Amino acid sequence: MPTMQDARRWLERWDHQQEYYIADREERFAVVADVVTGAVQRPDPLIVDLGAGPGSLSVRLLDRIPRATVVAVDADPLLLGLARAAYRDRPGLRLVEHDLRDPGWVEALELPRRPDAFVSTTALHWLTRTQLGEVYRGCGAVVAPGGVFVNGDHMYDPSKTRLHALAQHVSRQRAARVGLDVSEDWDSWWEAVGDAPELAGLRGERGARPIQHNTPDSPSADEHAELLRAAGFAEVGTVWQVGDDRVVVALGA
Repeated sequence: MPTMQDARRWLERWDHQQEYYIADREERFAVVADVVTGAVQRPDPLIVDLGAGPGSLSVRLLDRIPRATVVAVDADPLLLGLARAAYRDRPGLRLVEHDLRDPGWVEALELPRRPDAFVSTTALHWLTRTQLGEVYRGCGAVVAPGGVFVNGDHMYDPSKTRLHALAQHVSRQRAARVGLDVSEDWDSWWEAVGDAPELAGLRGERGARPIQHNTPDSPSADEHAELLRAAGFAEVGTVWQVGDDRVVVALGA
């Protein structure tokens, strides 16, 4: 296990490489928190962070809502290991290793009550339409009355080829304007992880449980909305968008 200092250094580097793809990442996080605080009428919400990675969104939610409890679930033991090392003293945060594509993921969370909010950023695009539908049904079945689902991600619509290309262009131009088009990318970050001696143990855990990151049929924004309605959410729509980067919200009945 890396030291807290090493883990936080790696997570700072993680944040920078994620900004290569999401120039307005911090604003997206803030919007997700805005939605949760606006939709959930209690000061101590139970929040589930789906595909939480190293807990980037989870800790920002706790910064914003100190009395919240965030259950962060992800399948990657290396990213979760960095989160455990970096945030070991963080009250309100619980990390769970489980693949959302596997049955029983809701039960694996061992939730003390029905969650007030499900949130996710830059994670659910790894799921196929069928897998995403199952995850959304799981959320719809257990979310508290009046609860909310919030997903921030790049959402494409391959049927609208010209509009899709323009949305991607807008995202790239935004990154260039704020100087994030030359930062370290995903592949470079993982290559550096592969050379870091302090992460050897976590690399071994990750190698023993390979993770599939190949999704040939990632759903469009309209399909996300259809799947959320089918899962029982009453109202679904986009509350924030820059190019192809959206925050989609679904409100429980």
